[in-house]
Amino acid sequence: MKQIVKSNYPVLLNSVFLLLQEARRKTVTQINTVMAETYWHIGRMIIVEEQKGKERAEYGEYLIKRLSDDLTKRFGKGFTERNVWWMRQFYHVYPKLYALRAESQDKKLYALSRELSWTHFRILMRLTDESIRRFYEIETIKNNWSSRELERQINSLLFERLSLSRNKKKVLSLAKKGQVIVKPEDVVKDPYVLEFLGIPEKSYYRENQLEQKLIDHLQEFILELGKGFTFVGRQKRITIDNEHYYIDLVFYHRVLRCMVLIDLKIGVLSHSDVGQMNFYLNYIKDKEMLETENPPIGIILCTERNKGRIFVEYALGGLTNKIFVSKYKLYLPTKSELEKEIRAETKRLISS
Repeated sequence: MKQIVKSNYPVLLNSVFLLLQEARRKTVTQINTVMAETYWHIGRMIIVEEQKGKERAEYGEYLIKRLSDDLTKRFGKGFTERNVWWMRQFYHVYPKLYALRAESQDKKLYALSRELSWTHFRILMRLTDESIRRFYEIETIKNNWSSRELERQINSLLFERLSLSRNKKKVLSLAKKGQVIVKPEDVVKDPYVLEFLGIPEKSYYRENQLEQKLIDHLQEFILELGKGFTFVGRQKRITIDNEHYYIDLVFYHRVLRCMVLIDLKIGVLSHSDVGQMNFYLNYIKDKEMLETENPPIGIILCTERNKGRIFVEYALGGLTNKIFVSKYKLYLPTKSELEKEIRAETKRLISS
């Protein structure tokens, strides 16, 4: 093969790769859209047919079973009774799925909604609360979550955790608009759920082992941190008067345009932990913050907050730096657990 001197072939090849990748992405998106629309129409026809039956419930079961059998004979896999039932449920949950959004003035939202796959919709349909379901729809689109990521966020009660420490008005906004990040408080969760680390709840482990586990599962950890986080480094060294100090984890937040320092603590929070984080933030702000950046923020992750919120308030009182204290859990919390924390937080806000 004759070699072309100073060829632009690598540039051409890369351009072709990008073009094909985009074409495949669009093809998958179009297939997902067509299948979702098809299943929605099947669901509509099932419900319309059901309504003609005298014994609606019994006829509905009979209709789905017969339709499943006949569709499987004609088209093969994908039409089990369970799947056909989901198609019926699809129309029931989203009676104006595309029509409603097509009429909406927000054309961008209408276009993006078609990026949800049938698997996404099946997961979303399990949510009976329409406002919570709407929140996960928006977040899935914004963050380009896979169906697996969406299911994990639902199982970890993301909506409920973000609702902690928010008043009723902000919770309603969360349901309508998803997570909107304007200030540092908007990116903080409480608690953080780290079940993906695989650490038994009551096992013994050291802080450096926890840190290593987070690095080993960095992709999952960033997903748990939320949108906008990019990893910068671990054990970042800062030196003052020939003494070295190390920050556990450092991230950068693209929306807030600031560095985020994370300190890991096993056990209860102490006032010295807060002082240490304040020390780190002052150094970063003075020595490393760029003119185009905002002041860094600190997040202390601990298993307990000592005796409660009052201790944290006194420890953080008077500080100009933004420092947040959150618990972390090594298992998926139950809704009742979070509801208990919400009630305690509401009581604290009323009494303060």
